[in-house]
Amino acid sequence: MNTVSSLFDLRAARLSLNGTVGLVPTMGYLHEGHLSLVSRAKAENKHVIVTIFVNPTQFGANEDLSKYPRDLERDLSLLRPLGVDLVWMPTAEVMYPSGYQTWVEVDALTSPLEGAMRPGHFRGVTTVVAKFFNATQPTKAYFGQKDAQQAAVIRRMVTDLNFPLEMVICPTTREADGLAMSSRNKYLNEAERKAATVLFRSLSGAKALYEGGERNAETLREKMKAVLATEPLAQIQYVSCADYDSLAELEIITGKALLSMAVFMGKTRLIDNFVLG
Repeated sequence: MNTVSSLFDLRAARLSLNGTVGLVPTMGYLHEGHLSLVSRAKAENKHVIVTIFVNPTQFGANEDLSKYPRDLERDLSLLRPLGVDLVWMPTAEVMYPSGYQTWVEVDALTSPLEGAMRPGHFRGVTTVVAKFFNATQPTKAYFGQKDAQQAAVIRRMVTDLNFPLEMVICPTTREADGLAMSSRNKYLNEAERKAATVLFRSLSGAKALYEGGERNAETLREKMKAVLATEPLAQIQYVSCADYDSLAELEIITGKALLSMAVFMGKTRLIDNFVLG
């Protein structure tokens, strides 16, 4: 497994990879969700590139950039057995050199949900992912469904900017009790970790209504809120029942829809979602 940090070394290493290449962008502190993306990329491509970069431009002024969990040696030890060809670990100076002033922005899709709660977040995401695509030239790029709006935004960017690659969105990897795996789960204390299963239960409750024939979106939103309200530690930031592609809030579900939410457990912000239809 080749590990590089500079753009020069990345490009030299990339030239040696002949055949299809799967890219898995990460911010490190890897868990089974990340590793499932790597395994799928390995199964579908001749080569796999993983990026590890905690991207400062997608964090807001009051967010957890300095505290974001990092353990590079552990990450590399998890990747080695999976047959990864190349790990790129750029520094912030490599990605954003002195005088940097170029950004990639997707408009309407970044306005609601996470975009409304985290101004500027998606500008950082789309810019860094576009730079990853340019630098690594992948055949396929792998992302998790847990970050549903991110997947939708990057999918739009790939289409609009004619990136010659295929986006692969993989199912959310969950703990045995339903909690979506996330690097931020390590912030939860014992009581918060136990309480955090309420996100999965609230989504499951709304999905059960949908599967029973309910198509009124507000009814599903109210169901999610009602289940979340049973957990005293849960502080709702938003719940949503939106069109899968446009992310516009729905009144009546007629096609593919996205149930999603952001909830604070203490100081830890958790997100989760289900796709309907």
